[in-house]
Amino acid sequence: MQRNASTRYPILLVHGLFGFERIGSFELFHEVKQALKASGSRVFVAHLSATHDNEVRGEQLLSQIGCVLRGTGAGKVNLIGHSQGALAARYAAALAPDDVASVTSVSGPNHGSELADFLRKALIPGRLPENVAQNVATLFSNFLSLLSGSTALPQNALAALNALTTEGVGDFNDKYPQGLPQVWGGHGAELVNGVRYFSWSGVVPPANGRDLDPVQNLCQALSEYFITEPAQNDGFVGRFSSHLGTVVRSDYPLDHLGSLRRTAGQRTAPLDPVELYVEHAARLRAKNL
Repeated sequence: MQRNASTRYPILLVHGLFGFERIGSFELFHEVKQALKASGSRVFVAHLSATHDNEVRGEQLLSQIGCVLRGTGAGKVNLIGHSQGALAARYAAALAPDDVASVTSVSGPNHGSELADFLRKALIPGRLPENVAQNVATLFSNFLSLLSGSTALPQNALAALNALTTEGVGDFNDKYPQGLPQVWGGHGAELVNGVRYFSWSGVVPPANGRDLDPVQNLCQALSEYFITEPAQNDGFVGRFSSHLGTVVRSDYPLDHLGSLRRTAGQRTAPLDPVELYVEHAARLRAKNL
């Protein structure tokens, strides 16, 4: 029997960097959206610039929150942001807390991404060993080749990259600290200015020689470039860097995009990532959100 996870306020899903319609044959948020709807929730998907800084994307999100509120007659929305989408959600909640019931970060770089640090250094001649810079750039290019889709919204890839570095997110956090842990690896305040904050994320599973999913293979390769959180990252974001508010769990056996969809080509799955969203909707419902 399908559980009742109908939330009081509608859910607005927020995509991250390089937001797209599909990954191969997979439609972004499709399984998550369908599962949440089947559980009784009203669900919408935001469409933000695929590449831009957190404030620009946050302003776009504020506009779309207004559209959802007007269209549904609801008083607030529950924001669930994947990757950079979590930062846009945090921005919107900080500026318009009366319109936001909760912010949930899924694999969000709430303290920056070591991968973004590497990529930013790779753009500066001499800052990284040539072979390292070449490997990172090649792996990232392979990732981009997996994505398709288009948008008429403004794009700025360099602004997006700068906004995701440790330094860039540090500046962002100075302005919008709501829900951040005071201790590295700890929990943050769940309730700030009437908004509840939650997070969850994963650690890329080790290669088992049978993986057929190219995205998971790519995340396994990228995970080797983490220094601060080696073996404790999802290929794009470090485990403790993802912490925000009440941390549901930050070591699910999931790569960065595995927290969005069921992994293709895996014979056995340790857990159903889509079910995590339904479980969270039930958690929000229990809190009258």
